[in-house]
Amino acid sequence: MFDHRKYTPFQPPHKPDRRWPDRRIEKAPIWCSVDLRDGNQALIDPMTPAQKMQMFELLVDLGFKEIEIGFPAASQTDFDFARQLIEQDRIPADVCVQVLTQARSALIERSFAALEGAHSAIVHLYNSTSPTQREKVFGASRAQIKQIAVDGAQRVAECAERRPQTAWRLQYSPESFTATELEFSLEVCNAVSVVWQPSPANPAIINLPATVEVATPNVYADQIEWMSDHLDHRDCLILSLHTHNDRGCGVAAAELGLLAGADRLEGTLLGNGERTGNMDLVTAAMNLYSQGIDPQLNLAAMDRIISTVESCTRIATHPRHAYAGELVFTAFSGSHQDAIRKCMAAQRDDAPWDVAYLPIDPRDLGRTYQEVIRINSQSGKGGVAWVLEQEYQIKMPRWMQIDFSGIVQREAERTDAEVPPETIWALFQATYMSQNPALALRDYELKRRNGRDQIRATLTQNGTAHTIAGSGRGAMDAFCNALATHRGHGISVIDYSEHTTGQSAKAEALAYVQLGIDGQRACGAARSEDLVGASLQAVLNALANQAQEQAAAA
Repeated sequence: MFDHRKYTPFQPPHKPDRRWPDRRIEKAPIWCSVDLRDGNQALIDPMTPAQKMQMFELLVDLGFKEIEIGFPAASQTDFDFARQLIEQDRIPADVCVQVLTQARSALIERSFAALEGAHSAIVHLYNSTSPTQREKVFGASRAQIKQIAVDGAQRVAECAERRPQTAWRLQYSPESFTATELEFSLEVCNAVSVVWQPSPANPAIINLPATVEVATPNVYADQIEWMSDHLDHRDCLILSLHTHNDRGCGVAAAELGLLAGADRLEGTLLGNGERTGNMDLVTAAMNLYSQGIDPQLNLAAMDRIISTVESCTRIATHPRHAYAGELVFTAFSGSHQDAIRKCMAAQRDDAPWDVAYLPIDPRDLGRTYQEVIRINSQSGKGGVAWVLEQEYQIKMPRWMQIDFSGIVQREAERTDAEVPPETIWALFQATYMSQNPALALRDYELKRRNGRDQIRATLTQNGTAHTIAGSGRGAMDAFCNALATHRGHGISVIDYSEHTTGQSAKAEALAYVQLGIDGQRACGAARSEDLVGASLQAVLNALANQAQEQAAAA
């Protein structure tokens, strides 16, 4: 049984002057991918060199300009990978690689050795600052923890000064920032800045990580705004965030942190990382895009992103993962399907996106509309109609949608599973387009006399040809009257619809008819290169449909 008393509620800072709730994000942040470091170290089986290169190339193609490539002082594989990138000239001129190092002299030296010869690079220095880490892990005082940071910053500055051929960027993180007293975090960060002497032309990066997410996103935003207000020489600093997802709010915390004054976000593609993961760069960037903000990343080939990340991490993408999951643009609910179909019919290419239940256009991520609507027992007539229209160019009139939706519903309930498009098509053909082998149209002749249409048609019945004739107001009415005389049944057209499958001369015609046959209704459909022929065959298919229903009921 849960015992909530063992947990101490997080005490948020007192900040009555908060300004971030009234702000809006208006531009993309500086993005930094940590897939190859934070993401990689969280894997059961870390990436191979080939996988790391595959991931690096993907990140470059997506438009990341800052990429953390590893922890070379702690891993020979990471060291060798950094050397491979530099020696094989794999780093584009506009991309800056980043490495992480603890504030220990030997590790700092090793990190700079890994980056020897790089045209530009970020050295990311960190040490833990929270009371728990100070007291229980290191057994150190505040002064001792601060001195570790200062000593590390001095060694980083010395190593950078000895290698002037590289354009160095220096970054510091007070690890476990969210669980550290704000005043102490500020004291340490300002002390590091004193050593590095950043300027507006050469700013340092102060990274404030939610190493463990311990409070709600609004509390993190208060912490970030307070730090942004109190850091010395703020115009000489890039304020960076690195959020984790322990409370499931990594993206939300990052977004509120941007409102609170941050300039830069670190995260991973699809959120891989320690414990519940890092902030998901895909979700954060697409959230901006959905608000009309250019994310400065190219995420159009979402399937390539998914396949690469899954291949490199061996972690499957959840089908409901925001923007990327297989089912996120899929509607099963009948009312949702109907709304999507109607909105899509009204959506113009030159108009702002405004489709119910779809916050963004699936095409922007390389998806297709066939993936939007899928059919199960919760679906309705709108979804079924959409699938047939998109897959098979069948534009059922509303009365046929109503008639057919019950048939698909019964199939979904029978199988207790999703009904794929090919099954829906087979059901449609079996219901409305199966020709009665005992009665088929062979040819016809149509004339118009005295304002009425005259038809003469040849039918084959059980292998024997029969000629029927009739007149009426239109070809179908004349054909039904001729059939009624031949069969001895009352046949009338209740409703009718038709369309072509394209604009060319070779486009096929499709016809849909609802008949009244001795007081009962029957529906049929047919396709042909001849519109009149399709209409007449649809009538025969409706008769066949009624005969099948009667045989099944007998």
